Amino acid sequence: MTYVITESCVDILDRACVEECPVDCIYEGNRMMYIHPVECVECAACEVVCPVDAIYHEDDVPTPLVGYVRANAEVFSHLGSPGGAGTTGPIGRDADIVANRPEPGA
Repeated sequence: MTYVITESCVDILDRACVEECPVDCIYEGNRMMYIHPVECVECAACEVVCPVDAIYHEDDVPTPLVGYVRANAEVFSHLGSPGGAGTTGPIGRDADIVANRPEPGA
C-alpha cells in the first residue's frame, strides 16, 4: 500500500508535500505531483501538508478518484525505482488520466 496524489493536484504543483517527504518519493510530472508506489514508506507526512487535500492513503481514495491509484503507478512504468526525486528532477510526463484532461482555460 502507498499514498496517492489525486485530481486536486492537477495544475497546482504546490510542492509542500515534496518538502515534507523524508524519503524523496514524490516526483514532479508536467501537470501534477506523483508518489512512487515502491519508494513510499507510508509515513503520511505529505498528506497533512497538502494545501488542496489531494493526498490519500490508497485504501482511502474516494471512489470517483480511484483511477489516480493506477495513474500514480503508471507514470513510473518507464522509470522503475530511481531512488528519489532529487536524483531525477521533473519526470517530464504525466499519467494518461492527467495528460488527457483539458488544460485550464482551454
